[in-house]
Amino acid sequence: MAERLVHSAAGRRQRGSDVRRRGLRVGASLSGRTIGLGLIVVLFCCGSAWAERSVEVRVLLYSGEEPLLIGRLDAVGEVRLADARELFVPGQGRLRKWSLPGKGPFRVGERIVRGRVDVRAHDGQIQVLNRVDLEDYVASTVGGEMMASWPREALRAQAVAARTYVLHEAAKRRGADWDVLATEFSQVYRGIGAETPETRAAARATAGQVLTYQGEPILAVFHSTAGGRTEAAGDVWGEDRPYLRVVDVDDEEDAPHTYWRTTIARPALEDVLEPLELGVGRLEALEVVARTRGGRVKQLKIRGANRSLVADRERLRRLVSGLGLHSQLFEIREIDKGFAFVGSGHGHGVGMSQWGARAMARRGVSYKRILATFYPGARLEHWRPRRAARDPVHRAFVVATSHVPGRDMPARDSSAKDFPTKDFPTNDFLSSDFSGEAR
Repeated sequence: MAERLVHSAAGRRQRGSDVRRRGLRVGASLSGRTIGLGLIVVLFCCGSAWAERSVEVRVLLYSGEEPLLIGRLDAVGEVRLADARELFVPGQGRLRKWSLPGKGPFRVGERIVRGRVDVRAHDGQIQVLNRVDLEDYVASTVGGEMMASWPREALRAQAVAARTYVLHEAAKRRGADWDVLATEFSQVYRGIGAETPETRAAARATAGQVLTYQGEPILAVFHSTAGGRTEAAGDVWGEDRPYLRVVDVDDEEDAPHTYWRTTIARPALEDVLEPLELGVGRLEALEVVARTRGGRVKQLKIRGANRSLVADRERLRRLVSGLGLHSQLFEIREIDKGFAFVGSGHGHGVGMSQWGARAMARRGVSYKRILATFYPGARLEHWRPRRAARDPVHRAFVVATSHVPGRDMPARDSSAKDFPTKDFPTNDFLSSDFSGEAR
């Protein structure tokens, strides 16, 4: 039954048409056939300009009440809260804000990071912000999100996706005090510890390259394993993106969660349902009543002794999370003592499948083609940073829109008061004053 869940395109060749955008024809030869790709590549020689005018990413490393070891590698001290609005910093005393001198490296808890580190007390929490060069951030994030031993082209695809995602978030949160979290709520950033020669090479080889749609960085989300088919953004988060469509994915068999089975006893499942306050009473049956365009469960009917109801969207996500299921691509079998969930894939299923990218890279597919497959209709462009004339504090970006004549390139809110708890793509961030006066 699990095999039925995987919408494999094995044995079939993807057909496409040549794509033309702004006078640039994109096409490539694969096994003697021309494949039209949904990614338009507009790159030009501005690597030196990119290196000279680097972009700084603001990463929230920590927000919590517990004391934290912070400092230079040879001078680390325990920073703690003196009260709700002040820190106690060894050798400094009581402060509202504290910026470590220089550009590191610094230790922050278990991480060692490059760039600058700012610490403050805010609403009874210690908050630590790392301002790090974009390409250093990308090199670390590639290592945090993908194994460095994977094929070079997969790492390069991940580098472009990571860079694009953080620029998308930075643009969306202009005026807030940080761009991304250091965890899976944004992208996994572990600092220098996640960098390797391979991840740094992937960042260097793609430096400045960003996926765009209508001139802006796309929401370049990704996930571990698609289970044979990715998902449309609208079926996961309620808002479609033209470049986040359903795409068939081949050769994910090496992934640890291509196929999985989870058995849950009826009383244990009832315990998971209780916090959802559904009021169904003793559980009698579960039934999938609707699926998404990518084949994932969209609506689940829960029949109990008291009443029946249909769980979808947030209720369904909470149920799937509570049951420890790897994805919403599953079928349900009733067994003697409970239910068996037989499924495929790991993660939300939107955007690039990392294991799918690995499989493509192992077949010799370039990172540009990998990105074209998972983000159809996006443009691969060279992004040039500049400062906004009217707002010297926050960053703005300008896209380079021309290309070298004759070069034929083949073709992942404003402020909220609480720490973010939502998954992609609607993480909210705190309103704070890292760039202003302490309140």
